[in-house]
Amino acid sequence: MSSRADESGPRCGVAVCHGFSGAPSSVLPWAEGLAARGFDVEVPLLPGHGTDWRDLEGRRWREWAECFEDACARVAARTDLLFVAGLSMGGALALRAAARLDVAGIAVVNPGLGFYDWRVRYLGVIRLVRRTTLPINEPAAPNPAGDEGDYPVTPLAAVHELRLLFRDTARSLPRVTAPLIAFKSDVDPVIPPSSLRRILQTVSSREVDFVPLHKSPHVATRDAEAPLIVERTAEFFARCAASHATRTPGSRSGHNA
Repeated sequence: MSSRADESGPRCGVAVCHGFSGAPSSVLPWAEGLAARGFDVEVPLLPGHGTDWRDLEGRRWREWAECFEDACARVAARTDLLFVAGLSMGGALALRAAARLDVAGIAVVNPGLGFYDWRVRYLGVIRLVRRTTLPINEPAAPNPAGDEGDYPVTPLAAVHELRLLFRDTARSLPRVTAPLIAFKSDVDPVIPPSSLRRILQTVSSREVDFVPLHKSPHVATRDAEAPLIVERTAEFFARCAASHATRTPGSRSGHNA
């Protein structure tokens, strides 16, 4: 999905990542909104997602990271500036990619870096005696954009991999230097506020915008404030692109680790 808002400016692309046990449909309004505003957008389906929970059970976190970085490479190959964006676990993958790749800006919605449940730290053992758990349910979105793709049960082996991803992402945060905009729901039953606090305290980005979401649950990209997320993301990325064009015409921006 792509279009070009300003033919005189740089071609801007965005790799958008969905969350754990979800599917691209969970971020579709965000992706479509950015595409309508002139960005070349790609939303990959992460391995083990969009099929069956048993498929997710056998996946490793590096498969998810490699899949998203492959999407980033495709977007970068056809544009001048690469931006990354993600919801929940997708936010962690976007931040990790930003620490490793040449990106011009980052947008995250309810980014994951930790859990409410302290028992998660023992999943390395628990997963050996129990295979699944029920996912956290949220109130239905007032204007649903379609099935989020969530599985009816969550494999604990995959949650263990998610924990390993969060740990690796946390180690990567000091290498994140690109401008960052972060959205966080006031009421999020999935990801604790401490995750975003740690992100904002650890990244090396000089430009950081924070946007509180007062009316949205965890999957805010499909809820009442989805239009706000689209508008603020597009404005932020456009500002990053303009700053890059003024600073270093003809070259890519970001951090390359």
